[in-house]
Amino acid sequence: MSKDKTSILIVEDHMVARMGIAIVVEKTPNLELLGQASDGQEGLSLAQKLNPDVILMDIGLPKIDGIEATRKIKELGLKSAVLMFTSRDSNEDVFAALKAGADGYIMKGSNEQTLINAIEAVSQGAGWLDPQIARVVLSGINEQKESNSPENKTKSTKNKYGLTKKELEVLALIVDGLSNNEIAQKLVVSLSTTKAHVHSILQKLYLTDRTKAAITALKEGLV
Repeated sequence: MSKDKTSILIVEDHMVARMGIAIVVEKTPNLELLGQASDGQEGLSLAQKLNPDVILMDIGLPKIDGIEATRKIKELGLKSAVLMFTSRDSNEDVFAALKAGADGYIMKGSNEQTLINAIEAVSQGAGWLDPQIARVVLSGINEQKESNSPENKTKSTKNKYGLTKKELEVLALIVDGLSNNEIAQKLVVSLSTTKAHVHSILQKLYLTDRTKAAITALKEGLV
């Protein structure tokens, strides 16, 4: 395995779809295909064996579905980022996948460059939400906002977590999908300072995952 390439594991039960993804990965210079699995159980086993940088995970898989496989991968503490690559876009599936620890969510049918961008983003520790999925997430958030009393809710939420003004700025950029390097450049601060802010944000939100932090930020009106 080349250290200068992002290693990929594909977990997809439809052979044609799996072959199509494999072709995209293999012809992209900075990506390396480590393996392929046709069901969730095989995907989990290969993830443990190969420890890829990114796992492209379908949801509707035999044996165990992609959401459960993702949950188990995260519980095992593997370094792999999980990018859900699926045709399912219901609120239930999206939030279940993110809750299970998925680092990104992209729809099948996305063009090759979008898929590559999503892979690169999650491999660098940034979250990725397909625009179609972002609309689903925001729709769910707006429904919650309508059922709550307005401005005081946001203020009390921010105070509850004790996030500083700078941490809120960093959190907003995490929601936008920026990597630590990009955040540092945007705010004109050092990378170590950015990492310290991100670490503090995750601690205050009681989270260990950037994507979950982004979803929490949107869901609770932090940004």
